[in-house]
Amino acid sequence: MPKLAGFTKFALSLNSPVLLIHCWRGGMRSKSMAWLLETVGLECLILEGGYKSYRAHIRERLSEPRNIVLLGGFTGSGKTDLLAVLEQNGKQVVDLEGLAHHKGSAFGAIGQKPQPSTEMFENLLWEKISALDPNRTIWVEDESHNVGKVFIPEPFWVQMRNSPVVIVEAPFQNRLERLIRDYGNYPVDLLVASIRKIEKRLGYDKCKEAVDACLAGDLEKAAQISLLYYDKAYQSQLDNRFGEKLAAMPRVAFCTGSPLLTVEQLRVIEQKNEEYYNETPMTKNIRQRG
Repeated sequence: MPKLAGFTKFALSLNSPVLLIHCWRGGMRSKSMAWLLETVGLECLILEGGYKSYRAHIRERLSEPRNIVLLGGFTGSGKTDLLAVLEQNGKQVVDLEGLAHHKGSAFGAIGQKPQPSTEMFENLLWEKISALDPNRTIWVEDESHNVGKVFIPEPFWVQMRNSPVVIVEAPFQNRLERLIRDYGNYPVDLLVASIRKIEKRLGYDKCKEAVDACLAGDLEKAAQISLLYYDKAYQSQLDNRFGEKLAAMPRVAFCTGSPLLTVEQLRVIEQKNEEYYNETPMTKNIRQRG
């Protein structure tokens, strides 16, 4: 009885007139709990089929086709900031890094909340995606399969890899300043630990140079060494992924001082993309052959 009283006390402390109750399969456990809470005046809804059914539903729905356009670009080009600007201007956006509480790089966990589990990340992704129109453009940052320790669901990841990419460009110095602004106020030991995560790829000498610069307070030099590494790695990924098509890919310049200019450029790309996406398969076929 004390345990049951604890359940009711906790449920009442939520100050919610309606509660959603679920167990793994949606059987007697959830029904019994709903009965108990209803005896103290709470309205309860039961998740049909339980959490297992809910998870299967999410995985199935995330595999449905959506009109995704990716924002790619070198580290520090402002892709995440641009997503926020797009959302503020009424565009459909999914911020995977925001949902994952990680910015993607070796430094990505700095200043972030603890990451959700991959399972919870999928739930959060579905909650965001389900509110969007699949026929309108959905802007998503071009990410690796994993964002920190969580993985993008395979069906959604496959769609991303087959979606058009717009390259966001910014001068090297601007990107360098952005990195210093984003990470420069955090404890040096966190920055050093992050640099050491990429020691094998940086090489011992470059890693030591970056760590020494960090410890000496020369954050610009440390950031420059790290940024040059990430530029080289990302350029290699682009070359391998797109080959000769890379030169013809659309590009936009992003300046935080005049972000609406970039939004307008992307609006034109979005319009053309939606016209193409919503064409009938026969019309696409004829146009491609022409």
